[in-house]
Amino acid sequence: MKFLIALAWKNLSRYKRRTAITVAALAVGICFYIWIDGWLYGAELESERNLIWYETAAAKIMNEEYWEDIETFPLKHVVADPAALEAGLEAAGIAHTRRTVFAGELFFAGGAKPVKMVALNPATDGSVYRLDRSVSAGSFLDGTGSGVLLGEWLARDLGIEVGDPVVVRTRTRYGAFQTLDLEVAGIINSPNPVLNKGTGFVSLESIEESMEMEGSVSELALYFPDWQQPEDRLARIEPLLAGYPELKLLSWRDLAEDYLMFAKMKQSGSGIYLLLVFIIAAVGITNTMLMAVYERVREIGMMRALGMKRSHIRLAFMLEAGGIGFLGSVLGLVLGGIITFLMVRYGIDFSKMIGEMDIGYRISGIFYSAWHPAAFVGGFICGILASMVISLIPASRALKKGITDCLRYE
Repeated sequence: MKFLIALAWKNLSRYKRRTAITVAALAVGICFYIWIDGWLYGAELESERNLIWYETAAAKIMNEEYWEDIETFPLKHVVADPAALEAGLEAAGIAHTRRTVFAGELFFAGGAKPVKMVALNPATDGSVYRLDRSVSAGSFLDGTGSGVLLGEWLARDLGIEVGDPVVVRTRTRYGAFQTLDLEVAGIINSPNPVLNKGTGFVSLESIEESMEMEGSVSELALYFPDWQQPEDRLARIEPLLAGYPELKLLSWRDLAEDYLMFAKMKQSGSGIYLLLVFIIAAVGITNTMLMAVYERVREIGMMRALGMKRSHIRLAFMLEAGGIGFLGSVLGLVLGGIITFLMVRYGIDFSKMIGEMDIGYRISGIFYSAWHPAAFVGGFICGILASMVISLIPASRALKKGITDCLRYE
């Protein structure tokens, strides 16, 4: 084995320029894979955080019939006694807040537009969501009066500014038409584009009587720090709902089902990038090994004449290709690590390019990468293995020749 390794290394150093070109091609492919995978992985993690912090919370308790028809926000199906549930949540150490979500039509000086309205408790909302940190103009709700917060994209589209009056037409809990006379208290610019483009926020107190809520809410939103693995927490909360057969506990994964389907498509995309690495490896390694094999056909014949087995010769070429794969993979990891470091720290601001487009991710501005060790390990191993496997093609073709044919080869 030592002789075969020494022979493979000698052959690598014999054709330095050709080896360097092949190593560089493979390194670029692996670097590209690590960069794209880290970028998509970072976008996925950032989207999940923005879903939790601004949209779904870690979990929600709501009426099961409300959930089944959630696209229409049917307020007739509510959490009728939130105080009793809140006592149990407090005893379990689960941060929570009340919210009522309903559909409305926003009227302003220039016309009307459908909006999603969210009534919240300003005193407790910050323990679950980060909406209060996203006010770009004006101020957050104080729980009194008729103030409304609007998403920045929505406000810009409608030409609405802080202090402007608006009217929201909606239906109460019992289906009666109702109008809410509101004044814009602040503008929201959150990292989650869903909030920016079509959502308004008011205080629960301001709509309690006009919406005929009678102390009920559409949901209790929950927060816990281990939201990526919520099973244990959910198991502790489930017993609190034993006396409420009409209520349902939903994790953020249930609430964000559409986004998670999009994330699965992303994983398929990563597989395509890895396939590109294999293609780059196949082209580069095959070309190099074909030239190396056919330049040494007489040498192969001589080794076989001296009694060297086909399997040993084949292994020697595989080790040579594995050396190319190793050097290319290491260089690709270094380059990919440098680019990933820059992307993790600084990211790329696409806000001007994507504007207000819905690209699937819950990100509205700067895209950051994230460290994904699996991509580094996978790229390194695949780079070496692909190189070794691909080298079998030209080596096997040369070994099919007879010994005398190899010795007479010109």
